[in-house]
Amino acid sequence: DAGVHSKAWYAATCDRKMAEDALYRSNKDGSFLIRKSSGQDSRQPYTLVVFYNRRVYNVPIRYIESTRQYALGREKSGEERFDSVAEIVENHQRTSLVLIDSQNNTKDSTKLKHIVRVS
Repeated sequence: DAGVHSKAWYAATCDRKMAEDALYRSNKDGSFLIRKSSGQDSRQPYTLVVFYNRRVYNVPIRYIESTRQYALGREKSGEERFDSVAEIVENHQRTSLVLIDSQNNTKDSTKLKHIVRVS
């Protein structure tokens, strides 16, 4: 278990559009939530949705079968791995998360600051 189900930031029944709408409404840099990923893929079970600089980023959370850990985004060498999704959130409440905009080829970073609840 990824340690998500009892957490305030986990939006269990939320799809991508609902998540993005909720974050645009919050309109605060560092607003975030975690939702189930759209594709039913066990290797990418969740998505971290973050609002920063008037944009919403959907960051895939990967499950690494071999080590039973979680990591953010595409696989890269030297990536940070975590034992639960909750650890990813706790880590990025303290340290900045790099947000990559692949369309504009820009990088930003923010900490996870404001939990957004989807109503």
